[in-house]
Amino acid sequence: MSARTILVVGGVSGIGECVVEQLHKREYNLIVTSRDTAGQAERDGIQYIEMDVKQGAEPLNAISGPLHGVVYCPGTITLKPFARMTDEDFQEDYEINLLGAVKVLRACLPALKRADTHPSVVLFSSVAAQTGMPFHASISAAKGAVEGLTRALAAEFAPHIRVNAIAPSLTNTRLAEPLISREKQLELAKARHPLKRIGDPQSMARVAVFLLEDHAEFVTGQIFHIDGGLSSVRLFD
Repeated sequence: MSARTILVVGGVSGIGECVVEQLHKREYNLIVTSRDTAGQAERDGIQYIEMDVKQGAEPLNAISGPLHGVVYCPGTITLKPFARMTDEDFQEDYEINLLGAVKVLRACLPALKRADTHPSVVLFSSVAAQTGMPFHASISAAKGAVEGLTRALAAEFAPHIRVNAIAPSLTNTRLAEPLISREKQLELAKARHPLKRIGDPQSMARVAVFLLEDHAEFVTGQIFHIDGGLSSVRLFD
């Protein structure tokens, strides 16, 4: 089994679960956290830790060995007209998307520095951070902060630690179910994308795995738009 160890925060559902599956097939040692790890089958090379990032990242202080990568997957989808958004809505998105990542990276930095290779951090933004969309004020603000954090830490942690982010569009996960649960909703969502489909969590995970591995050894400070062309392509009617 590979001696490399990767931490996946929020790794029991959605994109995070797919990241764990793909890394497990590559025989990485994995530390997986979630607010609820009940029912997770123990597998060789996977350690589960119950942790709610809103409450802090203290459980990660117990990591004694080197970390070769961190993937931070927790996110939110809060879509409301701006006039109906409360301070609590903005605070919730900010705490989970940005401050949660800050807490995790602060706790993991000593272990990342102990790695004898060039460890990699992968964060998650959103297509809405750089593409203006109605009803996305809170999540756009929070994910915009994540992109700023990505670039700042890539500069601060260079040359030893690489930091990048993935900015998906709407992806077929449990978090997105309220937006695609009805057939008409799903078809409208597909139609908004130049590729006429929504995101697949396995595809997002493959990009995350690429950024963790040596193939991406010369990549840092980048935001990868995996969004079916939504942020950059306009089709003629």
